[in-house]
Amino acid sequence: MSEFDIHRRENPRILLLFWVSLAAALFLVLGLVWRQLIAKEAFDQIEKRQIERRILKPGPRGNIYDREGRLLVGNRPHYSAVVYLDDLRPEFRKEYSKVIKHARKEIAETHNLSSNPPKPNYANLQWDARMNVLQRYIDQINAITGRSDKVSRTKLKRHFNEQLLLPLPLALDLAPEQYARLAEKLPPPPRSPIRIHTDTARYYPYGSLAAHALGYVQSTDPDAEEIPDDGIKTFTYKKIVGKTGIERSFNDHLTGKSGMEIWRVDPLGFQDTRLQLVPPKQGDNLITSIDIDLQRAAETALGERIGAAVAIDVQTGEVLTIASHPGYDLNRLSPYIPRNTFDEINQRGAWLDRSVQLSYPPGSTFKLITAIAGLLDGVIDANSREHCTGVHRVGNRIFRCHVRNGHGVVDLSAAIEGSCNVFFYARGLQMGIDTLSEQAKRFGLDQPTGIELPFETRRLVVPTKEWKRSTIGPGWVPGDTANTSIGQGFLLVTPLQMATATASIARGETRTRPTLQALSSDTAQKIDHGGEKIGLRPEEKRILWEGMERVVGRRGTGRLVQIPDLRIAGKTGTADFRAHGEEVNLAWFIGFAPIENPKIAVAVMIQGADASQSYHGGSTAGPVAKDLFLEAIKKYPERMGFPIKSD
Repeated sequence: MSEFDIHRRENPRILLLFWVSLAAALFLVLGLVWRQLIAKEAFDQIEKRQIERRILKPGPRGNIYDREGRLLVGNRPHYSAVVYLDDLRPEFRKEYSKVIKHARKEIAETHNLSSNPPKPNYANLQWDARMNVLQRYIDQINAITGRSDKVSRTKLKRHFNEQLLLPLPLALDLAPEQYARLAEKLPPPPRSPIRIHTDTARYYPYGSLAAHALGYVQSTDPDAEEIPDDGIKTFTYKKIVGKTGIERSFNDHLTGKSGMEIWRVDPLGFQDTRLQLVPPKQGDNLITSIDIDLQRAAETALGERIGAAVAIDVQTGEVLTIASHPGYDLNRLSPYIPRNTFDEINQRGAWLDRSVQLSYPPGSTFKLITAIAGLLDGVIDANSREHCTGVHRVGNRIFRCHVRNGHGVVDLSAAIEGSCNVFFYARGLQMGIDTLSEQAKRFGLDQPTGIELPFETRRLVVPTKEWKRSTIGPGWVPGDTANTSIGQGFLLVTPLQMATATASIARGETRTRPTLQALSSDTAQKIDHGGEKIGLRPEEKRILWEGMERVVGRRGTGRLVQIPDLRIAGKTGTADFRAHGEEVNLAWFIGFAPIENPKIAVAVMIQGADASQSYHGGSTAGPVAKDLFLEAIKKYPERMGFPIKSD
């Protein structure tokens, strides 16, 4: 046996130590490789969660324009006086020391003989110190601006715990002169921690014009899915979303793209270094079909009365005007709605868009549908005559005409001209409710129009026998048919529906799809409204249109709508409507012009405020329609096909 073998047998621990050391070294190397190469990303993520914070800032909303490119809704600077709590930390510490000393002194004076005096509530004292510092700066702002702003302790705590990296507002929505005073009198940072934060708020150059159609916005927290799910704590500014009107319907189109900042923070969570900046981007602009001049003409003519007015391009369905009264100044709702403003608008009933959100009996304007149904059914033709004595008996009931002594013998054109109830009672009863209802449904009066506005009512009624049986109970009676034939009874439609029906009649079709988007010339030429031809023969159409033109003639019920050298087809209507527990009048006018080549269709509805007001379609609603036609002539003498030239 060699000496080496002897030594090996004598030192087995050296060999064991060698292998143990080698295994330990290998384990360390593998662990290092694992941490440095394989698990590096996981540890990086842990580090990022600990030291990084994200700030999301929504981009400004896109602008809204009328069909001629005039700004209807834009963005204005929204100034606020703010502080960053990070800037106030030295003052917080200094004030905290003072507050503690004062608290200890009070305890000592109060419990000078006590062997076990109470300890100060340090957590409360810390918040007292922070509030004291903030209050000094709020008082400084109020002294300069003349405001009386406050910041509650609850708001400070919530901001400190949830929005530490964002500015804390001390005075919101500064007026321009208040902003100017602060900018002049406050020393710039770092001499003063007060900063002017500039954001955007919606701005409405035309105030209350088209308020319901344009709509307003609301500030809200971003949805959970908008915040990246990567574990980094994220702070978000409020985002602005459309609440009503176009702002709501086109919210995705108008919403801007959020910007982002990534900050490294210190152990207390305050900002240290900005690591990344992605600026926000403004949303897309929207060009609407609204003509603000026509809109102004309609709303001026409506005045202080309750009602709605709609004007539509006959061929394309583009909505040129859609007005609802009472209205409100949209600027009063931006950047937020004060409680007293909300209550005042609510008290006036002004939140409701009466053009699409409320339904009404159409009154005698529905007689055009009755006439079309009769012509197609064969119960009305060129030779149809009815002797109107002012009353029409249906069973044991007397149904009256609005002319006390009657119209005498009338044909269809004369019945439309004078709005003779008796003629339409007789022909409606002759054809029956099934035929009447079928024709009304062909024109879409039982369905929402599908316009790009939220909350369009579905409370639309084209009555049938089955509808009455399932909804009201008693079976259908002839008197129900008589009422329906003149647009009363159970019928309920919106002013927008009557405008689309009028445009359809003018175009010789049964459907018009209204839109609030301005259409390109190519799109306008290819528009398909989804209806069908009405089906009137030329002679039948001539009789119908002759009656509508005579409505606006010298002896017609809509004679106040007459405009020299312009041929207008129209129909007036008056209906009873129950509002606030009492019966009130509804005044209607629908029509289109020019008869030779219809370009614009209008519908106007005005509601009486109480039972003492007696409104009539020709004298109340008609002049509003006339102002719309006059403005259209002035603006589009050639493109809209009007024979009168602008000055």
